[in-house]
Amino acid sequence: MFLIGVAGFSVASLLCGFAASPTALILGRILQALMATVMAPQVLASIRVLFPGPEQTRALALYGATFGLANICGQLLGGFLVFAHPFGYSWQSIFFINIPIGIVAFVGAVFFVKESKSLHARKLDFIGAILLSVTLGFLVYPLIEGRELGWPKWMMGMVCLSIISLLGFIQYEARLASKGLDPLVELALFRNRRFSLGILMGLVFYMLSAFYLTFSLYLQAGLHKTPLQAGIAMLPFAVSFFLSSAASALDTRIRSYALPAGFALQVIGFGIVALCARYQLRGLEEGLVCAGIGFGIVMPRIIKAVIGDIDERHAGLASGMVMTALQIGSALGIAIVGGFFYVSLGAETSLHAYARAFSNSMAMHVALLILGCALSLCLPGERPITLCVDSSQNSAKAFH
Repeated sequence: MFLIGVAGFSVASLLCGFAASPTALILGRILQALMATVMAPQVLASIRVLFPGPEQTRALALYGATFGLANICGQLLGGFLVFAHPFGYSWQSIFFINIPIGIVAFVGAVFFVKESKSLHARKLDFIGAILLSVTLGFLVYPLIEGRELGWPKWMMGMVCLSIISLLGFIQYEARLASKGLDPLVELALFRNRRFSLGILMGLVFYMLSAFYLTFSLYLQAGLHKTPLQAGIAMLPFAVSFFLSSAASALDTRIRSYALPAGFALQVIGFGIVALCARYQLRGLEEGLVCAGIGFGIVMPRIIKAVIGDIDERHAGLASGMVMTALQIGSALGIAIVGGFFYVSLGAETSLHAYARAFSNSMAMHVALLILGCALSLCLPGERPITLCVDSSQNSAKAFH
């Protein structure tokens, strides 16, 4: 599944780069997204199955560090490629660069990643996937387009339909589970408090994806920086994110205060960024460093909270669910926070207007992070795995 996802994503990137129209580009992006959903959950599932105990914590921290490293490379390389126009390509080059990376990942996976399979193969729940997709479509589209279209009644109807389709999805998944079939979402997993709180934290936390959009708009449209300069301006956040994630890999102990502390650092850091942007003060870089350190602390621990306490037979399912929650959070963040940015901006195009809009959007991020911090304080500790010997059956059973 991972190899199919990597190969498909590379091919989709090639199609995006050669797209001759906006429609072709959108279709290529859809194919990219489909292949990413095939590829990404396999990484977390493999970490859950192949790495035990402390090694798993270290692997998740390194997984978070790769996000930081990719952040650095993406900001710098993306800005450079758009600026340099290699081989006469501009925006197309940001898709073509995925192809050599995909080849390296494919070959590396063939030689170094162990195969892992569930003892009981699951069937794909197509109806559940369609119902969930319709639910998200009915919700996200109005949030993105509603402001520009003036919130017509039919768009408000879509929001209401998203609630109805969500209820239908939950009912359908529960019916499949009651019949012993394979639902897309195993609702019973939400009885695990760590899992359910971790999913909710991940959704709230990943709404921060809107920060990349609003910060880029502030830098390029407000401060009139080039794409390369905007990428360099993001480096304090990206480097500190990478270093704090990498440092987490050196300490495999689960500390109860780590998640709240990580959220608190982001609240402080993004608060500083908001104030510096609003009043054109010095200290923006320091705020980004503080927020990046917090981001690097939080990300691997949220994933650990979701999949670390889940039985291995549900590893693939739980990994898919956490990746889905992160993507839903990203979509909602861009729709809600990005929409709030444009509402704050209005029709103005001055630096002051962009600074005000960006600082307002950062205030919304701070509020979301405070919510995430509150959720992390409710997170129960990991339960130790105990071995119980049943002498009457002459067998050993491991239970939480």
